[in-house]
Amino acid sequence: MYQHKYEWAGPQQDTGDCSIWIRAAQLEFDDGNWECQVTASDFHTQDALTSLPVKLVVRVAPQRPRIEYNASQVLPGHNLTALHGEVGVIKCMSHYGNPPPVLKWFLDQNEITPTRRQSNSTELDNPRTWLAISILELTISKENNGKTLRCVAVHESYSTKSSSIEVRLDVMFVPETRLIGIPTTDIEELKDSVAIRCSVTANPKAAVVWKREGQTQPASLQEQLQFSPAVRQHAGLYTCHARNKAGESQPVRVHVDVKYAPKILSVGPDRLTTAVLFSSTTFECIAEGNPQPTYQWLQRIPSPSNRIVERGREAKLHISNVTYDYQGEYVCKVTNIIGGAERTIQSEAIALQVVGAPQVLRHSATPETVVEKGEDVEMSMVVCADPRPRVVAWEWGSLRLEAGSEMGRYSVDEVIQEEREDCYLATLKIKDAEATDSRAYYLAVENDRGTDRHAVKLYVNEPLQMSTLVTLAGASLAIFIVLLCMFIYTIKAEKCCFARKGDFKPSDLESEKLDLEKTATGPGGIPADAIYTTTPRGGRSPEAMKPTTTLTFNGRSSVCGGGGGGGDNVYAGIGGARRLTLPSPNACESDDDGVAETAVRGGSSGGGGYARKSRSYNKYNAIDAPRESRARASLPSGGGGRRHGRRTDANHVTARPKPLQADCEKYYEHIFPSRQPRARQSYNDVYYQPNSMDHAEL
Repeated sequence: MYQHKYEWAGPQQDTGDCSIWIRAAQLEFDDGNWECQVTASDFHTQDALTSLPVKLVVRVAPQRPRIEYNASQVLPGHNLTALHGEVGVIKCMSHYGNPPPVLKWFLDQNEITPTRRQSNSTELDNPRTWLAISILELTISKENNGKTLRCVAVHESYSTKSSSIEVRLDVMFVPETRLIGIPTTDIEELKDSVAIRCSVTANPKAAVVWKREGQTQPASLQEQLQFSPAVRQHAGLYTCHARNKAGESQPVRVHVDVKYAPKILSVGPDRLTTAVLFSSTTFECIAEGNPQPTYQWLQRIPSPSNRIVERGREAKLHISNVTYDYQGEYVCKVTNIIGGAERTIQSEAIALQVVGAPQVLRHSATPETVVEKGEDVEMSMVVCADPRPRVVAWEWGSLRLEAGSEMGRYSVDEVIQEEREDCYLATLKIKDAEATDSRAYYLAVENDRGTDRHAVKLYVNEPLQMSTLVTLAGASLAIFIVLLCMFIYTIKAEKCCFARKGDFKPSDLESEKLDLEKTATGPGGIPADAIYTTTPRGGRSPEAMKPTTTLTFNGRSSVCGGGGGGGDNVYAGIGGARRLTLPSPNACESDDDGVAETAVRGGSSGGGGYARKSRSYNKYNAIDAPRESRARASLPSGGGGRRHGRRTDANHVTARPKPLQADCEKYYEHIFPSRQPRARQSYNDVYYQPNSMDHAEL
């Protein structure tokens, strides 16, 4: 052992404690791996021992880290200059440390984790020490301009356990400009000032240039563009440019608009313009102003109120058809608005003189005048002419009355000069107007250049006479009474019609008729249109002169009868007369006192004449028929069949014909059902029964 360098740590080496002291450790001698070895007890035993290696690191504080950018060292506290948008590769290096330090990055107070791992390598000139390198890839942004970028080396050998270096980021970027102080209200000439500042954000500082559109020379080299006061020559489009090492800014523009009141430059063509009647003419007004002024042509018409008429709203006033209405003085009125206030100026008056034939001003006349009989009438019209009219007359019918003359109830005043130049008033007066004065009256005017004629109408109302009023009132009353009677009659007729037709349905009649026709040849029924007659089999008798009874059913005839000696009924068809021989006289005798009878002569080979009776039944005397009877094909052959009872009414009862022979009962029962009182049935159960002499067929 070497005293004061390597010593045993304790005195018990014999007991196996081989700890060692290394005094004043040095990198060159002591840094590395150490092993403890025990030699063999003798040569033959081979019991030597070797411990596992132990690494001894002799710490050496590294140098202060340094930053390099683009292969150039950036001194502490200096600027690291980079361009906005680029990716900067920044190195942090620490030399001659053992072990190598741990390098960290900070942007202001925020730690940044590099995308690459730290690399450590031995120094070329001192292999026992280390070079530590950390590479940071940072996207340069103008938002980071002026921030501090710091590299920190962490090592136990430092007294503060770390050492760092700081640099300031100097980010260059293209200038950004914006305008401050743009006017929001109208700028009026010689009253308002303009001060617009072009605010620039840039690194490094940029140079500012104001340029006016259309000019090559700069309007200003300062950030602020100022006019005090503003005049119309300052108006225009201005652009602000800013330039530095990083580039040139996008231009920003502002339009300076200087307002000024309108000014009339000329109006014409002349102070006095003469135009022929019905020709054309044009006036023109030239003015300047900002904003562009509007034009208005005004004509002053001489009158107590100096009436003003607007004739146009353009710089040029074109009159395509000159009349005397356009004669007079004209002014051009020019207007614009500045700051919400109206600025107006008028030109000097120019005159239009119209020459030509007379013209009656239609708008000055009342087309129709209505008066009551006996009133005085005064009709006037204005006529214009240059030269002055030599003839002014009123005409109606075959009469003509010139100005200043009078005829009976009619008079014409002398023409009166109007306030307008070359215009005159012509008046016709009528006293005590009568109905015959209702007509058209014409004013005829003539001068050296021509004539004109225009009419007005007069209506004279004549009061109505008392006799006329009475006649009109009587006629109106008579018409009202006639209409009232027709209305009442119509209402009653409709009620009667409904009362008579409401008790049956045509469908019920058709159904019954079909039932009878289908069973015409059957044992239990007869057709509705069959005609039965009684003919005696031997000789004539006084009874033969009695009328044959014809029974009408729904407009068709049928007679019930039977033949003598048990004869059968004979069906002889539908279209012609059908006859059956009845067995005995008075077979169809009726017990109804209301039966109308007429005597006819009849006979047969079987016997003497028999009485024939004709009976008609009103179709509106409806009887009840059960619903099921419509579906019957024929009458039942036996006497047990159900009889159809008639509707009974307290105020109206019609007698049923009485058959005198038993074999006629089933036919009478079908055609003339007995009217037994029973409960009222529904409308659908109404059974049709004729009972009217109006439908009797002889």
